[in-house]
Amino acid sequence: MKKSIYLVVLLALLVGLSAVSAVAQTTGIKGVCKDKDGKFITDGVVEVTNTDTGRKMSVKTDKNGEYRMIGLTPGNYDAVLTRNGVSVDSTSKIPIGVGDMRDVNFDLKKDLAAAKGPSEEELKKQQEVVKQNEKIKGLNAKLAEARDLEKAGNYDQAISLLQEATTADPSKDLIWAYLGDAYVGGKKYPEAVDAFQKAIAIKPDSAVYHNALANAYNKAGQADKAIAEYTQVSQMDPANAATAYFNIGIVNYNTNKPDDAVTAFDKSLQLDPNRADAYYYKGMALLTKATLGKDGKYSPAPGTVEAFQKYLDLKPDGPNAQTAKDTIAMLGSSVETSYGNKKTAPATKKKPN
Repeated sequence: MKKSIYLVVLLALLVGLSAVSAVAQTTGIKGVCKDKDGKFITDGVVEVTNTDTGRKMSVKTDKNGEYRMIGLTPGNYDAVLTRNGVSVDSTSKIPIGVGDMRDVNFDLKKDLAAAKGPSEEELKKQQEVVKQNEKIKGLNAKLAEARDLEKAGNYDQAISLLQEATTADPSKDLIWAYLGDAYVGGKKYPEAVDAFQKAIAIKPDSAVYHNALANAYNKAGQADKAIAEYTQVSQMDPANAATAYFNIGIVNYNTNKPDDAVTAFDKSLQLDPNRADAYYYKGMALLTKATLGKDGKYSPAPGTVEAFQKYLDLKPDGPNAQTAKDTIAMLGSSVETSYGNKKTAPATKKKPN
């Protein structure tokens, strides 16, 4: 009678999306340009200059007079609108914070009207803008300080600083996301879950925040909730669905659900056939279903050797390559080299650890 064997393998931190790094990709400036008659300026060029670093970027207006730049670093900017190389309008000291997509419009008709002097209502709006800009500047400074503290391993100080920020302005989802990251770094996973939930309550359509919440749930030992969040990420962010399914597979693998793990890894591979790690961990999940006969030979579940071999095809020098080779040899199969030859390794009767 065959005996079932179960292989236990420790796994490092899940692959996940950084809640903060992805936000920086949307940092930028956009707007609409109109001439003195109110018509769209379709032949304009908008150039922005980071007054802190001197870095310049430019973009042309489209047929609707619109322009858009992303990937700007946080800081203060000057913007100039030109036509045929001649400056026609400009604005300065534009504060752009982390995750901001700042609207800066050029309207020559309004500028001419403004030259007559702002109304009382317009003055109030201007004062509000100044006040808001100062608030954003202070927030950016705190977030930068918190990030520096985290890099230095001072998570408690970072947490304290960000808690103060959430108390001062609990309406900013980004602060809660930063706080969640700090909690994760400090291994305070239930608190991290709460922080990411607050960020999601403010911005429910953020796949980045849902992914961060899933990671926190996983670290807090709440596998079912982690899987539910990763599943939601796969639906919200199809471009990263392969990673979401991979993470679902890892959670199932770590909680002794090999069949569910294999199903998730297969979904990941359908979307990304070249994801080597998905093949490796699919093989590890299938390996738990191998049996040992009376003759001392292992009988692997169908697809086990093929999964390990596919990993080796994609990553012959990968971090798990030796384990994959040893496992194939243990199962009595041959290891194919990257040159298409086969190197037969003797089967071993030693049980894997």
